[in-house]
Amino acid sequence: MQETLRITEIFYSLQGETRTSGLPTVFVRLTGCPLRCQYCDTAYAFSGGEIMTLDAICAQIASYKPRYICVTGGEPLAQPNCIPLLKRLCDAGYEVSLETSGAIDISATDRRVSRVVDLKTPGSAEVSRNLYSNMDELTGNDQVKFVICSREDYDWAVSKLIEYRLEQRAGEVLFSPSHQQVSPQALAQWIIADNLPVRFQLQLHKILWNDEPGH
Repeated sequence: MQETLRITEIFYSLQGETRTSGLPTVFVRLTGCPLRCQYCDTAYAFSGGEIMTLDAICAQIASYKPRYICVTGGEPLAQPNCIPLLKRLCDAGYEVSLETSGAIDISATDRRVSRVVDLKTPGSAEVSRNLYSNMDELTGNDQVKFVICSREDYDWAVSKLIEYRLEQRAGEVLFSPSHQQVSPQALAQWIIADNLPVRFQLQLHKILWNDEPGH
């Protein structure tokens, strides 16, 4: 029997975040998420979607002739067949990233994938869901993201940066201001003042397209 996944959308756009920001990328958005972060901008992916075989997913991706693939959600790892999809995409020669909440074990994912682990801050309303054993799985190919909702969130993120030595474990540590909750200028100044070994990032897709689905 063919392996399948429930897919919300597959589309070609510019990567809006992470170390490949600005690069043309195919996004594969899986349906479903066990978390309910207060700032979530993809609630439309919580339900619905279309059941697709891995063959059909890979064929649609290939039609764009991409170099970069981003598997996202929702929470992609909530569907077990995300694991074989990631391996197939790596085997096909794509540069693959996975955007995950960090609430689900990442150890079974292909190490060729750049796993973007979003550690949930207290301001997310889902900080209790963080699976800190994932920090031991990180490699230099991975990225850790913090979405900062307040100065308190910033201080918490700095404490985790130090506690887990994230600048040594991951290839990138990303600090993002929560849209319309923290001033980008304020976050930038905090990072500069503390001389943090992190990358400040804005969500390019929100600047370009106001975060409309399919972009």
